[in-house]
Amino acid sequence: MNNPEDSSVLQETAAFLAEYASLLSGCGATCIRIEKNTRRMAEAFGVNLDIFIMPAHVTVSVWKTDRSQAKMAQRKTASCGISFDQNTRLSQLSWEVADNSLGLPAAVGRFESIKTTKPTGKWEVLILTSFANAAFCRLFGGDWFAMLIVFVSTLAGYRLKQIMLEDGRDVRLTVLCASFFSASISAGGHIFHIGSTPELALGTSVLYLIPGVPYINSVSDMIYRHYLCAFSRFLDAVVLTVCLSAGLCAGMLILGLKWF
Repeated sequence: MNNPEDSSVLQETAAFLAEYASLLSGCGATCIRIEKNTRRMAEAFGVNLDIFIMPAHVTVSVWKTDRSQAKMAQRKTASCGISFDQNTRLSQLSWEVADNSLGLPAAVGRFESIKTTKPTGKWEVLILTSFANAAFCRLFGGDWFAMLIVFVSTLAGYRLKQIMLEDGRDVRLTVLCASFFSASISAGGHIFHIGSTPELALGTSVLYLIPGVPYINSVSDMIYRHYLCAFSRFLDAVVLTVCLSAGLCAGMLILGLKWF
């Protein structure tokens, strides 16, 4: 006869692992990392696990080793945005559970703490992103005037991106508008003949919008045979790249810059 208490614990375990996997997926982890981390914790909890990862949902099945009971939980992929900090904290949690024999209640408490961790301040991210994009301009051969133009255009475009996302605007529209804004500002180097490499300022002013993580994750998912997630992430990245390109081209067209 099944023990109701064991059944309840098993259901709580399935629910926790599903919540964990959905948050890990939402913050930018690859499918293989999600599998390894959840399986590591499931083994520490003394249960077997099977996980089914889809682009928008995660389904977790857990069962006792004697196969007397089994439970399943499904969660929608968290829409929290890519966060390397949260990704790292969640991975550390899986190792704490495995290495320190952290029980389910303690793991749930740590998980809730990670969920409520404040992200890096938006002003710090804004400034650092602007410096990073200016550094890219220098890396590609831009002069100091081009770097200054890229810094200012990235500062303005990224701030617009932050405002639109905070206002709940669609991410594709946000990328298009931010790209157009940055390209229009950086085109000033061409219009007013500032510096010797205005074309590099224009070309690198929108690099901060390139969806690098989805592209990389799609390759990883394809290698590990998560083809649906790989295709979904690749298409999401392609759509954002098209929006980026459309904003850049619109800025050049409106300001009358020659394409070739």
